[in-house]
Amino acid sequence: MGNELWQVPDDLSGTNRPGTAGEGGPPGPLATAGPGLPVGIDVGTSKIVVARNRSAGGALETSMQLNAFIPVPYSGFTEATLTQRTIPFYRRDDELVIYGTAAEQFANMFNAEFRRPMAHGMLNPKEPLAMPVLEAIVRTLLPAAQSAGQALAFSVPATDEDRSAQLTYYEATLRQHFDILGYRAKAINEGMAVIFAELYEQNFTGIGISCGGGMCNVALSYLSIPHILYAVPKGGDFIDGAAATVLNEHAARVKLIKEEGLDLSRPPRGRYENALHVYYRDLVKTLVTSLRREVSRAENLPHHGEPIPIVLSGGVAKPRGFKELFEQTLMEPPFPVQISEVRVARDPLTATARGALIAAKYER
Repeated sequence: MGNELWQVPDDLSGTNRPGTAGEGGPPGPLATAGPGLPVGIDVGTSKIVVARNRSAGGALETSMQLNAFIPVPYSGFTEATLTQRTIPFYRRDDELVIYGTAAEQFANMFNAEFRRPMAHGMLNPKEPLAMPVLEAIVRTLLPAAQSAGQALAFSVPATDEDRSAQLTYYEATLRQHFDILGYRAKAINEGMAVIFAELYEQNFTGIGISCGGGMCNVALSYLSIPHILYAVPKGGDFIDGAAATVLNEHAARVKLIKEEGLDLSRPPRGRYENALHVYYRDLVKTLVTSLRREVSRAENLPHHGEPIPIVLSGGVAKPRGFKELFEQTLMEPPFPVQISEVRVARDPLTATARGALIAAKYER
């Protein structure tokens, strides 16, 4: 595992495929993969990421799609244009549902908001198209199993008692979908997946934090055994939405500006960056305060005797200066356990999927 070649393609935007017009639902499986090999999938609020090896012992490959959609009025001309340009869509009554990465492009083009099938790490109960769209996006990345019982691990968030019933339903729904595709699916906590992907040399001991679109998932593990699992209900969507509100702007537009090169290590330039800085600091303060609280009140933590690392991942962790902002907040006041380092995952967007792939490889 430590000698694997982690090779990420230059284009991580996912593969755009033509849709299948017609009543009743999204297109079928469109991706391809090697026979019978384990698969890891990060089912995130913002993005869906798949990690796999194309051949036994081969280099790791990842692919992703934005977990979003936008409906547009149906017309034969629009349908033909989308098909010609290989933009993924399906027809639903008098609408064409455009999904995946193309949804964001359409939203920015028409100064509109795209919609998400998920909210706070699980299916959005207020979105009637949640599961059909999610299935459509997954099938652009994940083929039907090449052999019966092919191992697959998928990410699920941590949750509290108030949302445990919702998590049970969400996990069962995803497992049923993967079962239909022929996989033997298991769930893995998102924070633990980060630990699997990034802390091999530390014997899977440390803190893994996945800062995603819907929430921040946190796991503290000793020797791969989880001792703290929880989530903070703030993520990239919180930053985008809160900034959009005070700016009187669409969240999709704010997201685009954020991802085009936000730098948290320098003073903000202009009102857009100022709003993003404000809500980034708010998110980090909330995250660190919760982490300090959970570690302080945790019972029966192993007496490890050595400082442990913290690994940050997810799209929220990508901007320059995020690690430094987190470190500064973490050490004021001193943290209850010794920290050896704070670092950002090798590829923040694929860490959870890579960790899920490792979990799938050990599934028996």
